[in-house]
Amino acid sequence: MSGRSQSIADTLTRAIIDHRLVPGCKLGERELAEIFDVSRIVVRQALIRLADDGLAQIERNRGAFVAKPSMQEAMEIYDALTLVEQGVAAQLSDRLGPAGWAELRHHVERQRQAVAAGNDALADVLGQEFHTVFVRLSRNKVMQEIHAQLVRRTTLLRSLITADFDYCNLLDDHSRVVDLLEKGRLKQAMDLIDTHHRTVVRGYIMNREVFPEMTPAEALAPYLDGTADAATTAVPLRRMAKSPGNGDAATHLGAAAHLHVHLPKTDPASTSRASTKKTNRGLPS
Repeated sequence: MSGRSQSIADTLTRAIIDHRLVPGCKLGERELAEIFDVSRIVVRQALIRLADDGLAQIERNRGAFVAKPSMQEAMEIYDALTLVEQGVAAQLSDRLGPAGWAELRHHVERQRQAVAAGNDALADVLGQEFHTVFVRLSRNKVMQEIHAQLVRRTTLLRSLITADFDYCNLLDDHSRVVDLLEKGRLKQAMDLIDTHHRTVVRGYIMNREVFPEMTPAEALAPYLDGTADAATTAVPLRRMAKSPGNGDAATHLGAAAHLHVHLPKTDPASTSRASTKKTNRGLPS
């Protein structure tokens, strides 16, 4: 893929992360070629890259669309993430030295400080980065590539969520995993990794109506005129109508998600972990 195609793929990916290109949005080759002032071939290469990452669907005779993942797909992605990170945990428990443990603990402390300061956006970012750092310390490049592709798949899932998470509980998971592995309690660490990801996936609510729809030209404009930054491009969640007797509809939907998502090996304690102390409007940790 050409450098220009990669740049376009990166811009489209960011627009999806920022909730500007919503699931199901048409990604027309001709329209995108005009927006980016490139040939349709260049755009097609970028769309193929998005499709490879699970962010777009290319349909014969219809074109490309931002993908619309299902709850089943979310469960499968997080099952795969669990398997990869459990394999990494087995490696780290035997091989990681003092410097590696110190790096993980430093990352957890940064996340703890963000939570204490009420900086939810930073806590979200650091929560995601913890998993990347965790896998990187395995020094297994194949594992890192697989993990990175799965994380890209969660990009689209995050564009669809309203969810209630207790940042403190999810942060404590990171801290406890490090503690358990450093003490050689691998089985308990692997079980906690599984519970952690199941807690996250239970918080997903597949509701594309919570973000306003834009045309591709409107969605991509900030990235093309050089004004894009996290504060101006990310689209806030639509305020949802209150449901009489049920409180905020987003919270109500969250309860429904917990009721209707049936995962094997459910840990009763894990349900209580997704409390409503803080509301995550961004990236789950």
